[in-house]
Amino acid sequence: MNLAVERKPLRADAARNVDKIINAARECFRQYGPDVPLQTIAATAGVGPATLFRNFSDKEQLVLAALNRQLRLHVDPVIDVALAGTDAADGLFRVIDAVMSAASDNANLLGAVAGRRDLLTGITGSLIESVGVLLDRGQDQGTLRVDISLTDMVRLLAMLIGVVDTMEPGSDAWRRPAALVEDAVRAERPTRPLPAQVPLPSSQFE
Repeated sequence: MNLAVERKPLRADAARNVDKIINAARECFRQYGPDVPLQTIAATAGVGPATLFRNFSDKEQLVLAALNRQLRLHVDPVIDVALAGTDAADGLFRVIDAVMSAASDNANLLGAVAGRRDLLTGITGSLIESVGVLLDRGQDQGTLRVDISLTDMVRLLAMLIGVVDTMEPGSDAWRRPAALVEDAVRAERPTRPLPAQVPLPSSQFE
């Protein structure tokens, strides 16, 4: 899942600085929230602000790089296994689970680009393509509803990611709505109980 703007290959020392900055960004966003200053991220990474801005022109570019890193590490391998597997429906829902787990773990990063759909396009393109392949295969195998389109799946996935706003970061409260989506998309409803319901955070909707 490549960023929309291609980055030139970096020297070893510059690549180490980029790694430190991205790791620091994830730590700082998790600890301080989506409004953390870039200066705090630079200090946490042990680099000067000039080094940070030389690699990332603004906070949005840094956030996208950090999100891209997480998708590449935690979602791409699941996609590869799903595409190589024989049960497309199971593969599709493993991919959705991986996306939701990554979204939960990186809730504050997502919060930093909330409402900026255009910014996320560059790192989700191949994810959507893979979902389309698995959907087509599952429909051919008779395990996914034939009246479900890729547009439906994109909207359902966006709805699921929105669930992150209603739960504590890192929570697995997304598992129940993800199971409800699976019930709606499979050709036959799975015979298993729904995951346990997780209460809304006490601060929600007050």
